[in-house]
Amino acid sequence: MGWAWIAAAAAAALLLPAATEVRRIPAEEARQGVAADARFVYAISNSAIGKYDRASGRRVAVWQGDETQFIHMNSCTLHEGSLVCAASNYPEVPMASSVEWFDAETLRHVRSRSLGPGRGSLTWLEWQDGSWWAGFAHYDGRGGEPGRDHRSTVVVRFDADFRELGAWLLPKSILERMAPYSASGGAWRDGLLYVTGHDRPEAYVLRLPEAGSRLLHVATIPIPAPGQAIQWDRSAGTLWALDRAQRELIEMRIPPVRP
Repeated sequence: MGWAWIAAAAAAALLLPAATEVRRIPAEEARQGVAADARFVYAISNSAIGKYDRASGRRVAVWQGDETQFIHMNSCTLHEGSLVCAASNYPEVPMASSVEWFDAETLRHVRSRSLGPGRGSLTWLEWQDGSWWAGFAHYDGRGGEPGRDHRSTVVVRFDADFRELGAWLLPKSILERMAPYSASGGAWRDGLLYVTGHDRPEAYVLRLPEAGSRLLHVATIPIPAPGQAIQWDRSAGTLWALDRAQRELIEMRIPPVRP
């Protein structure tokens, strides 16, 4: 019954044409996440951020944090002149998470907000529709907590002061493809949430349900990147991802998706 349900849900979601690769930029910090604006691309690793000129690919600034405090930064998003980054203590348990703000111009660390333990490992964060949306990962093995596995991964909506407004589980059809890991990236566009896993070269398009507590799987898109974090470049309408093995940032065009 369970596997039949998952197969039916996967079949209901569209398999769209593959994304088109636009370019790659070598970046030593391309290990966890990426963000982009009209002039620069930012590469994120556990405790470092590199800022790269889009035109030349040259690194113009770098920030290196204390590895005992910045244990595992997972991704960043651009918001009001800041890089706002999702961080966790992975693979330590109990899982604990924080949000870290950096000045996008200078890469100076400007403030921190601890979210503490309880929800999971914060892997992505984005401002959308007047709220913070956050992905909290769970794992089957290393870094996981007893009694929980990848199926406990959750998307949480917070207000501006990080008071919880709602929470949703991921569709079963994509959870099975993420196992034994979890969702590494998440980014909103046109009312749809694009999510990536840890190591599969595909993005999943989700939408909020009219009722219930589980997001709906709309489509799957093959992408030229093996999972990890993603971010939309709103200046160009392209999606950025990374190849951590090759230490490269990847810009791509995504086929249109109907909500």
